[in-house]
Amino acid sequence: MQQVAHAKGPLVWLDLDQQELDDAYDQTKYALNRDQVIKRRIANSEQARAAIGEPLRVAYGPSEIEKLDIYRANEANAPVNVFIHGGAWRHNRARDYAALAEPFVRGGAHFVIVDFTNVDETGGDLMPLVAQVRRAVAWVYNNAESFGADRDRLYLTGHSSGAHLGGCIVTTDWSKDKLPGSIVKGALLASGMYDLKPVRLSKRSAYIKFTDDSEAALSAARHLDKLATPLVLGYGTCETPEFQRQTRDFFAAVRAAGKPATLLVGEGYNHFEMLETLANPYGLLGRAALAQMKPLRA
Repeated sequence: MQQVAHAKGPLVWLDLDQQELDDAYDQTKYALNRDQVIKRRIANSEQARAAIGEPLRVAYGPSEIEKLDIYRANEANAPVNVFIHGGAWRHNRARDYAALAEPFVRGGAHFVIVDFTNVDETGGDLMPLVAQVRRAVAWVYNNAESFGADRDRLYLTGHSSGAHLGGCIVTTDWSKDKLPGSIVKGALLASGMYDLKPVRLSKRSAYIKFTDDSEAALSAARHLDKLATPLVLGYGTCETPEFQRQTRDFFAAVRAAGKPATLLVGEGYNHFEMLETLANPYGLLGRAALAQMKPLRA
């Protein structure tokens, strides 16, 4: 982190004053190479599409943004991984994450990347984002056969704010949609947020309109009674202190609730570098995701 001396103010969250809490939810304070890593991901995604082909682009909902990029494996009835991207709920599109798809496709699994609206377009409301991603996962489950996937081997991966959305997915009451509670057979959530109370206290509240109801509804750690999905949780040792703590605390809560969970710690990785390990079948996250899914050639 780029240290800036300041006089310690009143504590706002745990041992953090307001500036420290704001910094702990600002990736640029701890990952000075953010722009470099993002440019690398976008360039690698262009190369990946050239290598494995353009995705099948299908709609899962009525609005223009509600579409999926489906990268298909050659195998019939293969498992499928649904990826939810990050970007502080404000940025990024599915096309720029194609680099993550290649090891899954070559390993014998379909890889689906979800596009969804950003919170600036919803007036600061996170609920529509969660509703869209839930709709996307339900679409994949209901339509898996249409692109050669086995709906009974559906897995989920999320990073950063995408891991937050993923936490909302794995604590969804699917019976409201007349779906079985265990449609997601396993999830890997990396570098995420699972309780929104400290996020609400941070400077992110400048663009997110938190309410007591939304904070409670969208904090996965408060809905572990609905969790029916084995989890792999990860963070990097060079991430912000809050992103590290969020994952550790969520892992501890899941285990205390008697639910299966594994914790991965990426030594020497910052927030954005952690995601790069998902694009490598021998990387920390890539190895774990493929082991969780058990595709034919992993």
